[in-house]
Amino acid sequence: MTDSQSRRDLIQRLFATFRIQDRETALTLFADDFTFTSPYDDAISKAAYFERCWPNAGLLKDQVIEQIIVEGDVAFVSYQASTQEGVDFRNAECFTFAGNQITSIEVYFGATYQDGTFTRMR
Repeated sequence: MTDSQSRRDLIQRLFATFRIQDRETALTLFADDFTFTSPYDDAISKAAYFERCWPNAGLLKDQVIEQIIVEGDVAFVSYQASTQEGVDFRNAECFTFAGNQITSIEVYFGATYQDGTFTRMR
């Protein structure tokens, strides 16, 4: 298996573990010094990620990966999702890797709609 395919598989596993809240498996995918950045979080630690972000999976009705592009130690992922409250959105994430582990994720929020009307992401 190529590094590119291995990293695609790793990303897909992380998305799957997030949806079913399999924290134990997710922990094996992250490097010890993992950081997470979003418009709300600035390079937070793995512990802070699990405290602040991980529980948000319960808000999702669905999440569909559109594409994964891997270039060396970096991958870009775009996906669409919807919440139980009827909010639809599209995000992109930049993953960095060291070997077979994820060292960082940066999330970029896309447009958000509620009941077909553009709205701000909360």
